[in-house]
Amino acid sequence: MNYIYLGDCLNVLRDNIKDESVDLIYIDPPFNSKRDYNIFFDDKEIQTQRIAFEDTWSLKNIQDSLQELHTMKTENLFYLLLTYQKVAPHAFPYLVMMSLRLIELHRVLKPTGSFYLHCDPTMSHYLKTICDIIFQEKNFRNEIIWSNESSSGFKTQVKKKFVRGHDIILFYSYAEATFQIEHQPLTASTIKRYDKITEDGRRYKIYVENDGKERKQFLDQSKGRKMSDTWTDLPSFQTVNASREWMGYPTQKPKVLLERIIQASSNEGDTVLDGFCGCGTTVDAAESLHRNWIGVDISPIAISLIKRRLKDTYGKQLTAFEVRGTPTDEVSAIELWKQNPNAFQDWWLTEFEVFSTTFGSKGADKGIDGIGQYLVSETQSIRVAFQVKGGKVQSKDIDALIGVLSKHKCELGVFLSIEEPTKPMLDTTAQQGFVEFPGFQYPKIQILTLKDFFNNKFLKLPSTNITFKAAQFKGKKNKQIELGI
Repeated sequence: MNYIYLGDCLNVLRDNIKDESVDLIYIDPPFNSKRDYNIFFDDKEIQTQRIAFEDTWSLKNIQDSLQELHTMKTENLFYLLLTYQKVAPHAFPYLVMMSLRLIELHRVLKPTGSFYLHCDPTMSHYLKTICDIIFQEKNFRNEIIWSNESSSGFKTQVKKKFVRGHDIILFYSYAEATFQIEHQPLTASTIKRYDKITEDGRRYKIYVENDGKERKQFLDQSKGRKMSDTWTDLPSFQTVNASREWMGYPTQKPKVLLERIIQASSNEGDTVLDGFCGCGTTVDAAESLHRNWIGVDISPIAISLIKRRLKDTYGKQLTAFEVRGTPTDEVSAIELWKQNPNAFQDWWLTEFEVFSTTFGSKGADKGIDGIGQYLVSETQSIRVAFQVKGGKVQSKDIDALIGVLSKHKCELGVFLSIEEPTKPMLDTTAQQGFVEFPGFQYPKIQILTLKDFFNNKFLKLPSTNITFKAAQFKGKKNKQIELGI
């Protein structure tokens, strides 16, 4: 069984993943890209996760986590972090919180496993010293340079420095770990050196051994050049932002990057884990390559994206998977609302594959919490406004939703409520009538309660939701012919 978990990977790992049970771990955690750590999660690249992380990365929790590291008898790591607190205060909070998670990732990794940490040059040197302690320096294999260079865009406007054109991937593995190196085609200049030809047309060159003896080296027996630790052949979405694989998720990585890592360091049937899985590129690549997989992310939006991506990509071929950490009934949903109304709102919106317009913000209610986009014909789409209410509801709540439809250019409105609507609310809703499209009509305003939702009552909306873009690549690698695709 494969799993998608909603939650902080620290808690998910501790509560759900057994010791030494994972063959390959890849993580692409948020980069500490701000000087002021307290506003790190306001970075536009990951603003959808900002509120979810607020409590985790508070100053109090950072100090508690540092003390926890001390009591875990991670003495060298503890004193390294104390040093960073003095000499690199901008990086210190990030490194403390990452250290706890790296310890748990190390715990679940098999003694024959491999670990890849994707980071940028602002944090890679700090993270490597921490990984050298946790995974042991002797198990460090490579600092992989992934060239994602673009000659245009915002980062080219930065003055007085060269344009950053790469990310870094730190690679650790144990002595018995799987490793299958990829080969690249020989260059034209190398092929040219095979300048001799046998009677049957085979090209070869004379290779001189260390003992001075000569032997023939045939071109058709060469596997190509062994892959180096500098990857320049895998473009990022900065250079191919028109790719149909692009799902609009700011930190998305290309699937071919994860396929390379998974093929190099695992076999079919192995388990791959991504603790910061975002829009699910790792689990998509693992599914495609017939690996078992575990994806974890703290954002309900990410979980919804992953479910849609997998179902759209693989259809009936999709291996069974289970989503954990999301409410499964009315009672658990109400409990989530009591604990964290913002998380409840984001969860319910993403159940309808709707983007939150507030991303869990704690400001005043503005009458709309989410917007979905749907196709009503091959050439026309409409927008639907969603409002979520957890407490007592009144007629003015429906009035507020109706009043903001035009402002947000929405043709339809949906009111999601824990409580049952009042009779005046139902009357107001009925008075709004229907919006007609060729061959279809939909209620202008609809009300759905939490009880209705878990009783599988459906909203009357167009069937094609295009709020989230579907993944491009269809089917699984190597088995398409036998499956008749």
